[in-house]
Amino acid sequence: MRIIGGTHRGRALTPVGKGDPAAHLRPTTDRVRESLFNVLMGGRFGDPVTGTRVLDLFAGTGALGLEALSRGAASATFVESGRKAQAILRANLKLLGCHAAILPRDATRLGDAPGAFDLVFLDPPYGRGLGERSMRAALDLGWIAPDALIVWEERDAPVLPPQLVQLDQRRYGDSLLTFARRSRPDTD
Repeated sequence: MRIIGGTHRGRALTPVGKGDPAAHLRPTTDRVRESLFNVLMGGRFGDPVTGTRVLDLFAGTGALGLEALSRGAASATFVESGRKAQAILRANLKLLGCHAAILPRDATRLGDAPGAFDLVFLDPPYGRGLGERSMRAALDLGWIAPDALIVWEERDAPVLPPQLVQLDQRRYGDSLLTFARRSRPDTD
């Protein structure tokens, strides 16, 4: 795994092989991450990265949020409950010299929001409905700003809450990326 673009382009991240089933790690591949950021940076969504507050739910190794930081995001907050994943994430932050918040908690039980985020990455374990539960909690508790862009990685199409409008979907092997935008509160 490596950072694809931005100030840390080409920097290797802490290796995890093909993932660690015991730690429930299934890192987004470099190919999928590169495609995801090509879509984000392609202009269709404006510039959803530069200067934004990023939330990385089910962060795992942190590759998505770290990629956003490398490309100019103002800040990133990583939500991850797994201890092994937290250790890898801390190592990756140190390796890149990045400062970010790591919230060691279950992404389906977020608690009070530290503020609203403009760009949200959601990469839950596939097929368990955890993404839907996490997204409901994030919306209900004020974690997601109006007009925020959400990038949701799953095996199958997620069931979007009514506050989200689907913008695009792209399949890369076993991964389906859903791009959605939070509607303004007056249309929620």
